[in-house]
Amino acid sequence: MTVYEELVARGLIAQVTDEKEIKELINTGKAVFYIGFDPTADSLHVGHFMALCLMKRLQMAGNKPIALIGGGTAMIGDPSGRTDMRQMMTKETIAHNVDCFKKQMSKFIDFSDDKALLVNNADWLLDLNYVDVLRDVGPHFSVNRMLTAECYKQRMERGLSFLEFNYMIMQSYDFYALYQKYGCNMQFGGDDQWSNMLGGTELIRRKLGKDAYAMTINLLLNSEGKKMGKTQSGAVWLDPDKTSPFDFYQYWRNVSDDDVLKCLRMLTFLPLEQIDEMDTWEGSQLNQAKEILAYELTKLVHGEEEATKAQQGARALFSSGNAANMPEVILTEDDLADGSIGILNLMVKAGLAPSNGEARRNIQQGGVSIDGEKVSDVKAVVTKEQIGTEGIILKRGKKKFIKVLMQ
Repeated sequence: MTVYEELVARGLIAQVTDEKEIKELINTGKAVFYIGFDPTADSLHVGHFMALCLMKRLQMAGNKPIALIGGGTAMIGDPSGRTDMRQMMTKETIAHNVDCFKKQMSKFIDFSDDKALLVNNADWLLDLNYVDVLRDVGPHFSVNRMLTAECYKQRMERGLSFLEFNYMIMQSYDFYALYQKYGCNMQFGGDDQWSNMLGGTELIRRKLGKDAYAMTINLLLNSEGKKMGKTQSGAVWLDPDKTSPFDFYQYWRNVSDDDVLKCLRMLTFLPLEQIDEMDTWEGSQLNQAKEILAYELTKLVHGEEEATKAQQGARALFSSGNAANMPEVILTEDDLADGSIGILNLMVKAGLAPSNGEARRNIQQGGVSIDGEKVSDVKAVVTKEQIGTEGIILKRGKKKFIKVLMQ
């Protein structure tokens, strides 16, 4: 099976500009390709996960990835998939987020010995002269055609700012600049980026008379058609300080039966033959498949040691055995008032609820317990003596729990 055939079999490819040429480039290791990441937060999240995995796959096959961090395009914001304008960020915030992205990407992509590049489009976009861009690039873009792009059509009714309207031109210019600087001949991205990517191939053709190619990958959607990677408390982050390795593991352990095999194919590096054997699995076997998925992805992001700890912690809790590896929160005297802490504050401190209001609702709905005993009073307090030296197990719902200890 060729590299391209494997991408198809895993359900990754959505649209391509020239399948024959793209196949040839990918299969022979001659693709110099880029994927863009706008640094809108200080961590990558599950929404970026599939792009990172694709870059890793193609690099393993001899192709050269370019990770483009959008320090310039983040100054504007991509309107794709949005119903409102993105919040404007300061240059300082963008620079901080760029540094965070670089560290996380190194876990997936080998940047040694010129095997891959990591570039920031701020290096060329922020120095452009507006009039020069209008004269040099503007004639090659049809406003009529731009307005038919899905990313703009979604926003026309609610209002599309001129600021965002320029995003397609900037992304297209990125491809044009990368082609000239590094011989980048392909761009990959999410299926919602198709119009922007076509703009880049067309600009290269018009300005340089050269062919460049684009391929989109399917978005990671669940069986209900919703984007995966969000929980009640927000996004599932790759940063262990924002989403712990245990919570990351649990997210994938709890995917629906209908989604587990799709996720195994699209995100893991397990052989397709091994995954295909799971097609006939059902019942408890599907739970085993979910464990495999959760372990493989946690290992990929956080390393084998953390993946093993997360798996052991989950098994220990649900088998009522030794829970030494379950996640912990350690309270200090500063967290207490008169030697105790309110249950609402404790749930927020432990990361089991994003706010006191949400914690209150969880308790009122009967979903909170301490050491197996349901908490029914929203004004309940937990004392230092209750926590003791062994700690207590605070649980929300069936699958969210944490061990509370005192320092």
